Amino acid sequence: MKMKLTSPAFKDGEMIPKVYSGDGEDISPPLEWSDIPPGTQGLALISDDPDAPAGDWVHWVVYNIPPGERLLSKAVPPDSVLPNGALQGITDFQRIGYGGPMPPSGTHRYYFKLYALDAPLALGPGATKKHVLREMEGHILGSAQLMGRYKR
Repeated sequence: MKMKLTSPAFKDGEMIPKVYSGDGEDISPPLEWSDIPPGTQGLALISDDPDAPAGDWVHWVVYNIPPGERLLSKAVPPDSVLPNGALQGITDFQRIGYGGPMPPSGTHRYYFKLYALDAPLALGPGATKKHVLREMEGHILGSAQLMGRYKR
C-alpha cells in the first residue's frame, strides 16, 4: 500500500488558506499520514517551493518524527525539539520551524514531502534540507507528498 499525506486544511492541488501563509498567521497547516511501511523507524518532512525566483525555497524541515505518529497538528511551535522528540531544521528564512508561503508574484506550488525511514537520522536540531536529504540516502522505505498552491 502506498503512503498517503493529507491535510484537513486543503486538498492536493488546492489553494493553501491565507492563515497558513506569511500574509496570515504564518502557522503550519495540520498534516496527517497513513499507510506507513513496516520497519519504519522514523519519519521526515520537507516542505519547499520549486517556483521561487532563486530556485527551490525551503519552508519547513522536520525529522526524527517517531514512527507511531500519524500527524503534525496545526501551528507546530518553532522549537528545535518538539514534545514528541521530533527535531526541526533551519529553513531558507534562516530560522527553525515553519515559514508560510509569501511569493513575490504569481501562484506558487508548495510541496510537503513525507519520508518513511528505516533508521532515525544521526542529526541534531537545526539541520538544513541538504543535510537531511544526505542522511536519508539509502534509508527511504517510502514517501508521500501533498501539494498546495498560494497566490498573494
